Amino acid sequence: MIRAIAIDDEPFALEVIRSHADKVPFIELTECFTDAFKAIEYIAKGSVDLLFLDITMPDLSGLELMESLQQKPMVIFTTAYSEHAVQSYELNAVDYLLKPFAFTRFLKACNKANEQLQAKQSYKPAASDSIFIKSGYEQLKISYNDILYLESGGNYMSFILADGRTILSRLTMADTLALLPANQFLKVHRSYIVNKLKVDRAERHQLHIGVQIVPVGGAFNISSLTL
Repeated sequence: MIRAIAIDDEPFALEVIRSHADKVPFIELTECFTDAFKAIEYIAKGSVDLLFLDITMPDLSGLELMESLQQKPMVIFTTAYSEHAVQSYELNAVDYLLKPFAFTRFLKACNKANEQLQAKQSYKPAASDSIFIKSGYEQLKISYNDILYLESGGNYMSFILADGRTILSRLTMADTLALLPANQFLKVHRSYIVNKLKVDRAERHQLHIGVQIVPVGGAFNISSLTL
């Protein structure tokens, strides 16, 4: 069961989401909020898997709300405007629903969230030095020491390995960071995680891993590379 809440400044929009959610057997819509700040307090309790989140709201937009969260649930953005689509996917949104949306479109988004949650729950490290990653229909065992770096693209993560392979898995940045040992892997950019053991040279705006160059975000401190 996916525990979800809906956040929208328009009560009618919340009623539409509640009506649709009642028809989806694996969605439990526990609360609806017109006040974004009260929703943040509720999310902080850690009992939310999924947000149905409006983007254009007074005081705090849906995008700002997501960026403010330390622990981010899955999110399906709901909005009457299309111009924020790209930015929503940069925040690893499960889906982007353009109002007014039919139940069939709502169900498709919920199915995506269900698949993502099931995939996340199925990933278990096989041992302290390796991890199992789902790629397509396969579960692949990867040694941590074989990973050079990882690159995020929407809801997918590319594992770049020392043997030249690239393995693509349906994982968000947050999911991936939770699976990897924090003392060995470090997020250096909104789209990149590096294996600290594989970094050959660090510069202000980039890291060198063999012949590969990984960009460094402006907030990243090179001293964090120390194990």
